[in-house]
Amino acid sequence: MDLTRHLHTFGYYLKQRFGQTVHKLSLAGDFTCPNRDGTLGRGGCTFCNVHSFGRDAAALSISQQLAREKAKTDRARLYLAYFQAYTSTYAEVETLRALYDEAMAAADVAGLCVGTRPDCVPDAALDLLAAYRDAGNEVWLELGLQTAHDRTQALIRRGHTLADYRDAVRRAHARGLKVCAHLIVGLPGEGKDDARATLDTVLDIGVEGLKLHPLMIVRGSRMAAQYRRGEVSPMALDDYADLAACLIRHTPPEVVYHRISATAHAPTLIAPDWCGPRWAALQAIGERLAREGGQGSALGRGWMS
Repeated sequence: MDLTRHLHTFGYYLKQRFGQTVHKLSLAGDFTCPNRDGTLGRGGCTFCNVHSFGRDAAALSISQQLAREKAKTDRARLYLAYFQAYTSTYAEVETLRALYDEAMAAADVAGLCVGTRPDCVPDAALDLLAAYRDAGNEVWLELGLQTAHDRTQALIRRGHTLADYRDAVRRAHARGLKVCAHLIVGLPGEGKDDARATLDTVLDIGVEGLKLHPLMIVRGSRMAAQYRRGEVSPMALDDYADLAACLIRHTPPEVVYHRISATAHAPTLIAPDWCGPRWAALQAIGERLAREGGQGSALGRGWMS
């Protein structure tokens, strides 16, 4: 199924921007997180698995990681360097500059995507990212909001609030930076109305890109123990696909969807099992968009649509 007929995908956006296929290459900069190093807490968010973020990769230089990731694909000749692991602005700006510069030194790397927390984007880091953008590079600041509800943030021990996200977006937009918000659907205690309210809030604040993720239970997380005790239940595929498609229909067509699901594999993934196959959720969401209307089709019709 061609999702680009019903969804403004990141792949389509990049092809329009560069005239060719562009791939993101995931990199680890040996960062940590204030929710793990004791600054805010230890053990991380309840859904987080420390082993899923590539400590082995961080033992390699950025150049070595780029070479390894490029070797995995033969479908692109142009790339974005994606600093994904942990909190990729959580260091002194000169450390960030050295890592980002190493990635951008490759002639076939056309930009940066930097994943981080809303409470870890000081002005110096934003100025640095804006400088790469001003040099003609594609630059995205990816902020892990997860939910707009502070009660849920506290429940999952996220360690920041919606106010932190709002402030980070304001300062990023003041510099002309594009923001991609990461949202988790199906967090404990949240239902459809909560997910819809989160989307409304994020759109109201202003955003250029979105990532939707289903809640996944992974080994090594606090939530894994909660799952074994029956305290947490991940969404069924049909329920997730229904809700994701609904959110997409209520999203303006100019917003770029970087991702609409997520995958993990054994032994990391505990539940739901449908997050193992790559195409299961994409197919289910695509079918609903084709049948009921694509991105933006329900704007102005209220949430009953």
